Amino acid sequence: MFAFERFAAPFVELPIQAPWYRQLVARLVLLAPLKAVGTMLFMAFFFWAYFAILRNPVTPPTVMPLTAVDEWIAFTPAAFPVYASLWVYVSLPPALFNSRRSLLLFGAWIGALCLSCLITFWLWPTAVPASLIDWAQYPEMALIKGLDASGNACPSLHVASAVFSAVWLERLLRRVGAPLLLRGSSIAYCLAILWSTVAIRQHVVLDVVAGLIVGLAFAWPSLRQVTAAAGEDAI
Repeated sequence: MFAFERFAAPFVELPIQAPWYRQLVARLVLLAPLKAVGTMLFMAFFFWAYFAILRNPVTPPTVMPLTAVDEWIAFTPAAFPVYASLWVYVSLPPALFNSRRSLLLFGAWIGALCLSCLITFWLWPTAVPASLIDWAQYPEMALIKGLDASGNACPSLHVASAVFSAVWLERLLRRVGAPLLLRGSSIAYCLAILWSTVAIRQHVVLDVVAGLIVGLAFAWPSLRQVTAAAGEDAI
């Protein structure tokens, strides 16, 4: 750890008003081992809990209704890489934190978000309507459909975590003075992830709306609480 910190020092010790891209590099290097290991352990525990709950629902899953918007969004197999890239997208905010305290507080908030959704899934399991799509023609999606054998979940945790991460990325990118194009690209990518959940028929629109509400419901208070507890300079 100490060897890594000596290596990272030239990147972390920046002059005041350093360019935004140098600030991002410094943030990525700062506490990198803790961020990497913490993120991997968090995801491993999440997947274990998520699939355990999906495979052992307390009641038969409720089939979610379709809306006109579901019919309007075409089935798009090419959306699968966007859907799968969520796990990269949600790893970006923790990688950019400027202090251990703010990082741990962020982890507590995203953990609370996941826990609330997992409890909801356990008490009220849901499923998407049966589809006439031959999933054998799409092996990568057939794998996910097999894992989510009991159905899927409302609110969509995929959506909730993407929205939560997008709000925090906007805060962190604005903090370093990142250009509007980069910040706008982050928001656009979040919206693409939301679209992909319906485009590959993993969720219905009502799942997405519920996930959006949950993501914002945790994101906004977390911004205030983490800033108040850790300090503006630690964000």
